[in-house]
Amino acid sequence: MTTAKEETILELKNVKKYFPIRSGFFQRKVGDVKAVDGVSFSLKKGETLGIVGESGCGKSTAGRTMIRLYKPTEGQILFKGQDISSLSEESLRKSVRKNIQMVFQDPFASLNPRKTLRSIIKEPFNTHHMYSMKERNEKVEELLARVGLHPSFANRYPHEFSGGQRQRIGIARALTLNPELIIADEPVSALDVSIQAQVINLMEELQEEFNLTYLFISHDLSVVRHISDRVGVMYLGKMMELTDKHELYDNPLHPYTQALLSSVPVTRKKGAVKRERIVLKGELPSPANPPKGCVFHTRCPAAKAICKEQIPEFKEAAPNHFVACHLYG
Repeated sequence: MTTAKEETILELKNVKKYFPIRSGFFQRKVGDVKAVDGVSFSLKKGETLGIVGESGCGKSTAGRTMIRLYKPTEGQILFKGQDISSLSEESLRKSVRKNIQMVFQDPFASLNPRKTLRSIIKEPFNTHHMYSMKERNEKVEELLARVGLHPSFANRYPHEFSGGQRQRIGIARALTLNPELIIADEPVSALDVSIQAQVINLMEELQEEFNLTYLFISHDLSVVRHISDRVGVMYLGKMMELTDKHELYDNPLHPYTQALLSSVPVTRKKGAVKRERIVLKGELPSPANPPKGCVFHTRCPAAKAICKEQIPEFKEAAPNHFVACHLYG
């Protein structure tokens, strides 16, 4: 587990990412898909921040926007105090790419099937003109060994490996440039449960060894609780709640967080909190046409009149416990 530090490594200020909707022969813009809509938070060096929410809530888009695979529509992304939200691709490659890497969800799709592991892992060295050819090959074998794969696998192709092994390869590739921040987008969701535990344990070991900071995106509340220091809950492109993991799981404030946690199976472990099951009614609204006011009010069992008209402010309702809800005024 991480040791939280005071230094802020990443900060988002009212970040939005909209995708235009176009229609007709001339492809005129007729609207926007508001995938990420005004998200703000900070990430301390050495910690793990988990982001959870239903499929389609915008958490993966938020992660890709943070690493600038998508350019934000509005807002600021500060990495170690530098605003990277409007940097050119060349500037990003020179000043940011080495320090922020990503582990993708699907290990079957994120690796080039035509390249050997050696070529895949040493590609960042080639891009940044680092080390001699001999040193690059040695580094590749060292990284493979560190993630639990035999160095002799370097000349094999991705199709020769299982899903768990491929995700280890993806982690090795992310470690190539010795980054400070790794954004992990559903890194274990495509794996068997037993393999998930192995990969999570590996990530925790690497975090300790290399002093890594993680942004861990997942829909699995149990996995997020295990690996994270703090947890943020997203719904329809907005951050609903953000606090320490123990505070979130023991004292959830937002009705959406309460509903999510009520769906988690409770073990018979002594002290486990048993919650009454909260079934949300209705369908998840479209991010192309989100509800007015609080985006959750159409499904919220505690919605009031103000919720239908006014967007709630994301504010500190308790010490270090932030929530966007009119119930906490």
